[in-house]
Amino acid sequence: MFGKERSRFGEFIDWHGIKQEKIREISKVSRETISRVCKNRDYMPAGKTMKALVDAVRKLTGKQVKSDDFWM
Repeated sequence: MFGKERSRFGEFIDWHGIKQEKIREISKVSRETISRVCKNRDYMPAGKTMKALVDAVRKLTGKQVKSDDFWM
């Protein structure tokens, strides 16, 4: 998207039309963390946070994504 720097996670949810707020509702991760995860390519969330985000994306998309798809 124009004007927004996005991480791989941010690009993925944008591509699938998922709002950050929906991810927050399902994952119970704070708005600040989700914002950081979606913007910063270098940010590596904690393991528990990573799992919550991946589980939320799986639920919303039906895709069998894994944390390696977004963070290395």
